[in-house]
Amino acid sequence: MSRLAQRFADLKAAGRKALIPFITAGDPRPEITVPLMHAMVEQGADIIELGVPFSDPMADGPVIQRASERALQHHVSLKNVLDMVRRFRERDAGTPVVLMGYLNPVEVMGYATFAANAAAAGVDGVLTVDLPPEEAAPFLAELRPHGIDPIFLLAPTTADSRIATICQVASGFIYYVSVKGVTGAAHLDMDGVRAQVERIRAHTGLPVGVGFGIKDAESARAVAQVADAVIVGSALVRRIEELRDDPDTLLAQTAGLIGELRRALDGAR
Repeated sequence: MSRLAQRFADLKAAGRKALIPFITAGDPRPEITVPLMHAMVEQGADIIELGVPFSDPMADGPVIQRASERALQHHVSLKNVLDMVRRFRERDAGTPVVLMGYLNPVEVMGYATFAANAAAAGVDGVLTVDLPPEEAAPFLAELRPHGIDPIFLLAPTTADSRIATICQVASGFIYYVSVKGVTGAAHLDMDGVRAQVERIRAHTGLPVGVGFGIKDAESARAVAQVADAVIVGSALVRRIEELRDDPDTLLAQTAGLIGELRRALDGAR
């Protein structure tokens, strides 16, 4: 059983929901990323979603775009991100790590080389935003022998036929984008989220995580009542941006926000 499958099974058995924070690797400086990953786990993160910096992050709003820019100023590459995961694994062998990014850096490295290096580093899942399932077969053929879960996005506008297609090739969990727009955009329509999660579950037994638009403990608690996982990105990255010149405060306050979200999710049971 993969780390992701094991983590979701353990959470289900405990009647808990997964908290999945997103940060951009190398933001605001490369040396902060691994300590921040550990701090988030200590405060209740169940899975880490680690963004791979990219020059044209088309799915991301301004907050996460600026995070990529800050990381790229330090020349953080995909190879550097894998090194960060490897260092994280020196102390944490259990927390799943999912890379989220865009296809170009993976293609430059090569599918087979990436899959082997990611597995060796301790990566559990990969979400490539701009890789549609219809074109994913060569990439998936390299990921699966290494036990790396391919994770795909579903949107409010996704048709039932496409939901079925994506659910057939995905593993780990399904990532439902709860708003029409980029990361950090819009206001959550919880009735709509509930209906869409039920619609997705008609096609798969995989856990369903909900992200985009979750800004605070209140919205996290609401999503936890209908989804298997709550994914929080822009709210965390905004906190990192505000405190980028004060590393100690950055670590403490970002971890503190994770603690608030953890308590909110546990209160939703």
